[in-house]
Amino acid sequence: MNPIGLISMQYARPFTAEHFPLFARMKALGYDFVELLVPEPGELDPRQTGQALRDAGLDVVLAARVNLQRNLCSEDATARSAGVDYLRYAADTAAQMGATIVGGPLTGNPLVFAGRAPAPVGEEERLARKERAVSGLRSAGEHARAAGITLAVEPLNRFESDVLSTTHQAMELLDAVDHPSIALMLDTFHMHMEEASIAEAIRLAGTRLVHFQANENHRGFPGTGMTDWVDVCRALHEIGYTGPISLEPFRRNDDRFGVPFAQWRAPHEDESDRLGAAAAFIRTHLTLTEYRR
Repeated sequence: MNPIGLISMQYARPFTAEHFPLFARMKALGYDFVELLVPEPGELDPRQTGQALRDAGLDVVLAARVNLQRNLCSEDATARSAGVDYLRYAADTAAQMGATIVGGPLTGNPLVFAGRAPAPVGEEERLARKERAVSGLRSAGEHARAAGITLAVEPLNRFESDVLSTTHQAMELLDAVDHPSIALMLDTFHMHMEEASIAEAIRLAGTRLVHFQANENHRGFPGTGMTDWVDVCRALHEIGYTGPISLEPFRRNDDRFGVPFAQWRAPHEDESDRLGAAAAFIRTHLTLTEYRR
C-alpha cells in the first residue's frame, strides 16, 4: 500500500522545531510521512528534524521552493547558477534529513507568487528556456545521484508556471534531460486545470512518477470536490505506482467575499477529524480499486 503523507503547511508556515510535537499527531491520524518544505538556511536543522521524524515513526518527502533569483530557466546566468546551487542544497538537506525525494517546480519561472505575469514567448526563447532547464537539471541531477536523492519535477497550472504545466510537457523535458535522478511528480489540483484526463496523464507518466499529490480541485479535503478518485486510483494501480501520496487540503472553510484563496492561511480550528478521514478516504479508494470486476 502506498504511504500516505500530509504537508506540514497544514499546520504552520514556516514549520520550525517548535512544531515537532505535531509529528506524533500526524502519525496518530494515520499518516506515514510528512511533506516538508525544503527549509531555508537556519529554519530547521536537517539532522535534528530527521531524528524527530523517526522518533514519531514518520518518513519525509521534501518540497522545493523556487523564485526568480534561483531560476533554472532564467536568461540571467547568476539566477540559473543559483537555481542549480539551490537544488544541490535541497538534495543535501534531504539526505541529512533521511528523505529520498525532493519534488516541486524545479524548473523555475514562477508566475503569480513571484509577482510576474505570463507574457508571449518567441520560439527562440522557448527553446532557450528548455535548453537551460535541461542543463540545470542534469547538473543538479549528478549531485543528487551522488547523495542518493531523486529530484522530481512538478507541472504547475498556467497561472503558476509558464514553462511546465502538463504531463506531456514534463515527459518532453524528462526525455531531453535523460538522467536517472530526475523524475516526475504530479498534483491533481494542477491537473484539474491542465489535463484533458487526469487518469490518462497518470498513465502517460508511467514509471517516471515518483511522488503523487492527491488534492481536490478546490484544495479541500478529498471527497469534497470534483475529483473522480476511483478513476485516479485505478490509473495509479495500472502503472504499478507504489510511491508516496501526499495530501494538501489547506483550503480553509471561509467563503466570505474578498478572501484570497490563493494565499496560505493558518488553521482557525482543529481539523483533526477531517485530516484522519482524508487519509482513510484515500487508503480506502486505493484498496477497493485494486480489485476490478
